[in-house]
Amino acid sequence: MAIPESVTVCECWARDGLQSMPILVPTERKIEMIDRITGAGFKKVEVTSFSHPKLLPQFADCVEVLKGIQRRPGVSHLVLMPNEKGFDRLEVCQKEGYGCDEIILMISSSERHNLLNFRMNHEQAMAEHARIMKRAHALGIRIVGCAGTVYGCPVGGDVPVEDVEKITRFYLEEGAQTIMLGDTTGVANPVLVRQRIGHLKAVFPKVEFIAHFHDTRGTGVVNSVAMLEMGVRYVDTSLGAIGGQPATGASKYSAGFTGNTCTEDLVALLGEMGTKTGVDLGAMIETGRRAEEILDQRLRSNVVRSGPVIHTPSSPDKEPGKAAS
Repeated sequence: MAIPESVTVCECWARDGLQSMPILVPTERKIEMIDRITGAGFKKVEVTSFSHPKLLPQFADCVEVLKGIQRRPGVSHLVLMPNEKGFDRLEVCQKEGYGCDEIILMISSSERHNLLNFRMNHEQAMAEHARIMKRAHALGIRIVGCAGTVYGCPVGGDVPVEDVEKITRFYLEEGAQTIMLGDTTGVANPVLVRQRIGHLKAVFPKVEFIAHFHDTRGTGVVNSVAMLEMGVRYVDTSLGAIGGQPATGASKYSAGFTGNTCTEDLVALLGEMGTKTGVDLGAMIETGRRAEEILDQRLRSNVVRSGPVIHTPSSPDKEPGKAAS
């Protein structure tokens, strides 16, 4: 199995990353980080969520963020869309010229988890998402249909692959262009990934899947590589591996680190393996350092600490491990 020659990395720091952070990041810092991310060469970036501000106050400034970010050619800006009320707000942004390119809709494959996270069973969630997708199509917005808890559920245990098929088929029938497969609380392993992705690719051979792994148990990078080895060309990551359970006020149902696959570590690894991502490694590392400054804490990127792999002798005045300018 070989990883595709080029892979598109979607940087999720500003949305999935910040979603569960206790510190509220000022709007201008979010805009700065998104502009740094796109400036480093990322062609897909999650920029915000239209969740209710009372549930996720981190994104109360979603409209201001969309208004303020720099729009670069060839870059797709994604927002999480939780419900129709959120889409009502996005629709105004879209018509006024500062909307998004894609929306993410999510239904957990585990119905128990969907009830806990979204307060809807599968039938209710599908009905609402079908209405949102119809409206999105009319505005020319692309749709990422996300099946969550693909590899297992923190409250329901193992998830039958048939339940993942059901969510995937629903989104495809309603016109989603890509399907995100979410390892919501980091329970996957490479063997399970190969089994599950092999099955889904056999059932849906023409679908573009997105690898979305959480690093709860330190397996985000290795699981992402395993899925890319299955021919998948899209992967989600977050600077410093931040992210996790939505800050809904509910008690934590997953212990340990709940963040996403680390952007710096995976992008650097892919580069060492000869896979093109279009990302400037030095600019990405500096953006990772800036992320730590903004959040005022050390994050979980190894590459930010170590720097890239050195392949040529460095000059005597160059500090080992520093990225070239």
